[in-house]
Amino acid sequence: QVQLVESGGGSVQAGGSLRLSCAASDSWVGRYYYMAWFRQVPGKEREGVASLYIRGGATVYADSVKGRFTISRDNAANTLYLQMNALKPEDTAMYYCAASAHRSILTPTLELERESYNFWGQGTQVTVSS
Repeated sequence: QVQLVESGGGSVQAGGSLRLSCAASDSWVGRYYYMAWFRQVPGKEREGVASLYIRGGATVYADSVKGRFTISRDNAANTLYLQMNALKPEDTAMYYCAASAHRSILTPTLELERESYNFWGQGTQVTVSS
């Protein structure tokens, strides 16, 4: 079972940038087909932020982060990234990395659904102040 470890969170002022990383304990090639970032604030559901199809590189973004966040991966390093620019206070949350062993997730909407993912990291906190 893969271990996912997030890093890169922190505190930043509105308009600033952060880059999150998610290091996988072993190669995901041929084992996991989708990787994603989710976020959660206390008392709310965990929401999908961005997903990436590992083989082809296709991405899906939540409307709230389109144009500001970019998901990418380094297959050789087994590392997933989330570049976050133009951060807003409403981006404040715990951010989680996730991996899916499903070969095909049928719709873009499902790629941002928690139930599509099998493995999760422990999270890294992002706090954006106004």
